[in-house]
Amino acid sequence: MKLVAIVNQKGGVGKTTTAVNLTAALCAKGAKVLLVDFDPQANATSGLGVSRHSKYTSYDVIINGVPAMDAIVHTKWGDVIPSSSALAGAGVELADMEHREFVLKKALEPVAELYDYVFIDCPPSLELLTLNGLCAASQILIPVQCEYYALEGLSDLMSTMRVVKKRLNPQLTVFGVLLTMYDGRTNFSSQVAQEVRRFFPGRVYAAAIPRNVRLAEAPSHGMPITAYDKHSKGTKAYMQVAEEILRGHSK
Repeated sequence: MKLVAIVNQKGGVGKTTTAVNLTAALCAKGAKVLLVDFDPQANATSGLGVSRHSKYTSYDVIINGVPAMDAIVHTKWGDVIPSSSALAGAGVELADMEHREFVLKKALEPVAELYDYVFIDCPPSLELLTLNGLCAASQILIPVQCEYYALEGLSDLMSTMRVVKKRLNPQLTVFGVLLTMYDGRTNFSSQVAQEVRRFFPGRVYAAAIPRNVRLAEAPSHGMPITAYDKHSKGTKAYMQVAEEILRGHSK
């Protein structure tokens, strides 16, 4: 079982797109996958066709003591613990709790072993919810957009990871780094990719996620790209990343 936090405090880098489509791609290849939507925007929830008004959400799991098993929603593309806007205030409620950084970890322990992969879609910030994700996970997956400021903020993320590793979660490592919004027609995307590979030697997946209209359209239909358009470039890319993950390495 691998418990992976998908994290980048920069918004708009394809974090939730990756959470949804990697869940679906690995599921399509026979893996048992649970996606924990831990972002108050709840885009991963709706991206897998699950209602943001589900009976129980990740908010109920960490604040109201609802067992994680009771919050799991089964879809044909993988299992989901949905989120809701209520999670936006959870950071304040967590602040007064004992062992506040480990609330999610404790909540997921009874269900994690039932899956090959548990992905946590963290909020695009480095605050208490994300800290819970980093303490619950054994590894992190970092989506990096192929744009001018790609590495801006990554040093902050890596600093946070080092602090978490030193003080709270010694086993935390980098699962992989995924290049997103890659445009193979431009030298610029290639240059950014080279820079990211230098920054994370041996950790960047060979497959990059392209800029793809169908990939952008899929969430509005409540389905992953693998279902929305199985012949699209986006589907092909995420299936390739899933294959790399199943082979057990990233390059």
